[in-house]
Order: sequence, then structure tokens, then C-alpha cells
Amino acid sequence: MPILLFGSSHLELITGKKTITIRKLWKKPLLPGDRLHCYWNLISKEREKLFEAEVTGVEIVKFKDIIKNNELAQEEGYKNAAELEKEFKRMYPEDTDDESLFQIIKFEKYAIDEWEGEKIDEKARITKRADILFDSGKFQDSVLCYTAALRHDPDDAYLLNKKGDNLSRLGKFNEAIECYDKALEIDPENEYILNNRAIALLNSNKPEEALEYNTTALKLNKNNVIVLYWRGFILEMLGRFDDALSCYNRILKLDPENPDVWNAKGNILTELERTEEALEAYDKALELSLSETPDASTWNRKGNALLELGRFDEALKCYNDAINLEDENDVFLCNKGVVLMEMGEFEKAVDCFNKVLQLNPSNEDARVLKDECLEYY
Repeated sequence: MPILLFGSSHLELITGKKTITIRKLWKKPLLPGDRLHCYWNLISKEREKLFEAEVTGVEIVKFKDIIKNNELAQEEGYKNAAELEKEFKRMYPEDTDDESLFQIIKFEKYAIDEWEGEKIDEKARITKRADILFDSGKFQDSVLCYTAALRHDPDDAYLLNKKGDNLSRLGKFNEAIECYDKALEIDPENEYILNNRAIALLNSNKPEEALEYNTTALKLNKNNVIVLYWRGFILEMLGRFDDALSCYNRILKLDPENPDVWNAKGNILTELERTEEALEAYDKALELSLSETPDASTWNRKGNALLELGRFDEALKCYNDAINLEDENDVFLCNKGVVLMEMGEFEKAVDCFNKVLQLNPSNEDARVLKDECLEYY
């Protein structure tokens, strides 16, 4: 019973695209018709079965020929033949002379009901892998896995929704909406899928339609803080600031310790020119977020509110805190330059604007403000 171990980076094994592998020639070479038992290359009891497959062809080749073949290297999962050569010399230090023999094994997966050994829930395994990739922010890879899982069950609303989420994060909003629509055919009263469709519509510059789907989701659960948060954001995009503020206040009655909502409330209050109240909201957001990870954008927005109130020393401190967290953010640096101008520190302001222009030469605000500063010293 030949066993093949694969690294977990081979996503093509899940999607079904990978049908060959290159291995050092064994004492008993494989033959067409042999059955393979394939596993993730994990240690001891954590080893996970992938599938069973039939060998459809075996070609014996010399190492010197493998390391010249970029196409073959890419089929094996490497960028090019040079990368394959480097990795194989690490894996097979005693067997990478020019004349060393390797076998190119071609295989075809068996349907699960044709397996001889232990059967697995292949859909569940692929979904688990997809979820891990999604949570890691590897959306291009996870969407491939969700697509592979859907081949096992095209009517799984969870998988359709997650594939839509992936596509949204990749900027493919129309394809995401198609996934959400299929999911809603199966589960039409799922408030989360309805809201996800609303988000995709908003990103497609269709805020009115987005609000309609968000409203439908909210009717299913009026206390869903995620749906309410996005409702506030959609209303903000529509310029309905008072309605957005009411929405954020409603969330804060349900979840008063949510720093993101306090921050969003501060933004709305700033738009409504209620600067003192905005400052209180930003302070609350910072108080809550500082117990975890400080938020540079909130420090910056608090600085903006203080600048508007003429509290320049406090504003400068906020901008410095923001820059300490994101030292190459040209917006934060430019704001610091502005407050330094207000304080009459024109030479320091010029230094700030010079840094901005080094980071982002197309920042016209910094260029104009720098010229203005130069008139004063």
C-alpha cells in the first residue's frame, strides 16, 4: 500500500488541479494501476488523510533534467526550476547529483466510495481548511477551497455565503452577490447573508439598494449589532447623518463597550460639527481600545477634533501617538504639520511636510502647506 505525504501548502490537491508529483526513485518503483494513500505531511497522530488515487503513469528522469524544466517545477508547486532545485537539495541531500533518479508520478483521485481504507468527510475537511485560510486573510486561496467544497454540496448556504465573503474581499462584488443570491434561495431568512449582500451592494456604489437589504435583515432581528453597525455606515454614505447617529446610539445601548461604534459615533458627530461630543466619543473609543491594541486612526481623529477646538498641544500629542503606531502614514504626518503651523512652529512643520512628500510625492496638500510655511522663516 504505497503512501504519499504532501505538504499542507499544496492547495491544488484540494481543488483537484494537482495530478502529478515528483519523488526520489524508490527501491520498488510505482507502476500504473497502483493505489496510493495520500496524506497531509503532518507529524504522528496529527497526520490527516487526503484521498486515495490510482497511479496512471510513471516516468523515470534524472535530476539534471528536472532542474531545467520550469513547467514541471510549477506543476509540482514551485515558482520555477531553480526553486525546485534548492528545495530538493534540502530534502534529498544525498540524492541530487546530476544522474540521481526521480519518478514523476501521475495519478487520478478515486471517488470516495471506491476507497479501500478509512473514508473521510471530504467536504468537512476542505471547509475546515478554507475557514483557516479565510481567518488568516488568504482570500485568494480560501475562495478556491470553498469552491472545491461546493463541488461536494452545491446547496450549502454556509459555503456559498463564505465564498461570497471571499469574493467581496477580493473586490469581486458582482460575483459575491451571485453567491449571496444562491445562498438566500436556500436560506432566505438568514439576516447575516442578507446583510452581507447589502455590504457588497454598498461596495458596488449602490447604497439605496444596500439599505433595502439591510432593512430586511434588521426586520429579522432588530437587535443584531452587526446589521445595525452596517446600517449606520450605509446611512452615513447616504448623507443621513442624524439617522446614522441614532443607529450608533441604539447599538451602544446594546453593546456599550464597543470601541468601533464609539469611533463611528465620533465620526458622525464630527460631520454634524458637534466637536465636543465627538471628542468625548473618541476618548471613549480610545479608553476601550487601549485595553487591547491602540488604534492609530482613532488617535488621528481625536487630534482632528482637538485641532478644530484650537487645543493644539493636545492635538499634537494625539498625532504623535498615531505616528508612533504608523510612522509611514502620510495623512497623520500632514496633520501634525498643520498643527505645528497653527502653533507657529514653521520649521518643524516643514520637516513634517518633507517627510510626507518623501512617502507620497503626489500629496499636493503637503506641497502647498510647505510653501506656505516657507514664507514665514
